[in-house]
Amino acid sequence: MTRIFFVRHGKTEWNLESRYQGAGGDSPLLSESYNEMALLSKHFETVTFSHVYASPIKRARITAERIDRKLKGHPKISLFSRLEEFHLGKMEGMKFDDVKHQYPDQFENFRNHPDRYDPTAIGGESYLDVIKRMTPAIDVIVRNNPEDNVMVVSHGAALNAEINYLLGAKLADLRKRGGLANTSTTILDSQDGGRAFSLVKWNDTSYLNKQLDETDLV
Repeated sequence: MTRIFFVRHGKTEWNLESRYQGAGGDSPLLSESYNEMALLSKHFETVTFSHVYASPIKRARITAERIDRKLKGHPKISLFSRLEEFHLGKMEGMKFDDVKHQYPDQFENFRNHPDRYDPTAIGGESYLDVIKRMTPAIDVIVRNNPEDNVMVVSHGAALNAEINYLLGAKLADLRKRGGLANTSTTILDSQDGGRAFSLVKWNDTSYLNKQLDETDLV
């Protein structure tokens, strides 16, 4: 059995400003995020990880590197482009309220109706596009770590879609568990070599010792 610890990257300036931040945008991490990464590391200081996998986008890569510094044995970090955030096209860098006004259908469906989300007009990726590129990466991770704990550091919307897909959710239901917070951990166990997954913990932020607000969640 592989146990996968899915971690969303630390909070960034665009997260705080409620701007869309996909694979084509990468604002700086907030200073407070570095302390939250250290809190996450301390929370898992007794866990032995065989490997850390991360999106190569800077905010995720730095989060992985900072966390890894304090993990037992400092496991190797591998960067997988398949773990990148959604490509958001014209929505990239726009404030949520502006997207709601300019692209109302995309705004509503990206948040609430994954099965209806059509990014053609904005030049982005659909939910199925993201799942189809992320799932092979998870397959490789499970295959290469059949009896280990691994950490996967990625992005809120992409992780939300992929994790719920792995748990068997239908396309229309991928958002029904709610959002994932910055520097949160969601834990899944794989069975049968990755042919089935079970949820151990969803969106855990207990170690951050703070009250979440709407800018923390995607």
